[in-house]
Amino acid sequence: MNKLSQIEKELLIQVAELHKIPSGAYSLRKNGESMGLGSTKDIEIVPKKDKSGIDIFVKPNTKGKSMHLPVIITEGGVDDLVYNDFYIGENSDVTIIAGCGIHNSSCNDSRHNGIHSFHLEKNTKVMYYEKHLGEGEGSGKKILNPTTQIYQKQNSIMKMETLQIGGVSDSVRLTEATLEDGAKLIIKENVLTTDRQTVKTSFKVWLKGKSSSADVISHSVAKDKSKQIFESNIIGENACLGHVECDGILLDKGRIVSTPKVDARSSQAELSHEAAIGKIAGEQLTKLMTLGLTEAEATELIINSFLIN
Repeated sequence: MNKLSQIEKELLIQVAELHKIPSGAYSLRKNGESMGLGSTKDIEIVPKKDKSGIDIFVKPNTKGKSMHLPVIITEGGVDDLVYNDFYIGENSDVTIIAGCGIHNSSCNDSRHNGIHSFHLEKNTKVMYYEKHLGEGEGSGKKILNPTTQIYQKQNSIMKMETLQIGGVSDSVRLTEATLEDGAKLIIKENVLTTDRQTVKTSFKVWLKGKSSSADVISHSVAKDKSKQIFESNIIGENACLGHVECDGILLDKGRIVSTPKVDARSSQAELSHEAAIGKIAGEQLTKLMTLGLTEAEATELIINSFLIN
């Protein structure tokens, strides 16, 4: 951490809750270059030879282990593209803490494109956290485009929690998943946009296996003149369960376009979707204001609670 500026240290804390370089498995990337990585006897992190990125190998039967994989950008004009591929061995249970923060005080755009693939073997469990943040007073954009591809074998579980906590100028968030017998996928996305920021989120999940299931939940808040587009498609090809939920709060002149879709290709598929977009209820504000909060404070409290849950 001694090689990092105060701004860089603060970004790491915000996106990955890192106050120092971890002693276990990790990869730290700054301004398009690797700043270091570490492996353990259970988790091996290897730089790719043919392109930018890393391969992460988790040995079978690895339990209760975690890894940190943050990315930070603190310069204008950075155009970063990285490929990270995860291979999770049978009967493993691991936690992955990722995230990307951009601090751009220049007039040039900075961009991070992260292409991630997850390969879960039988009976594995992965908890994946990803937090995105943009900040800086410059006119240059802070652009984050994550692409995630998930392949789950029998009885594997993938829980994915993503949080875009503001300041990101533009973002395209793409997630695709394929599930075999008994596999389970849970995705919780939380997005905040302000000013004229734009976000497009797209989920596509194939429930190919018997007794596979997917639950996709999106909570979003669009303020000022920002715009969000949410698209999802769960395809049931067997006896399976799938649900999509999109809840949004609109403030000022924000806009949210939600298109949840389910595609049943088996008579035994049970799929459902729902979408709700609206403003903050007046009675919620009134109740909090009677406790001594201003309207602005009450609004902020409601938004934070909505995005965290």
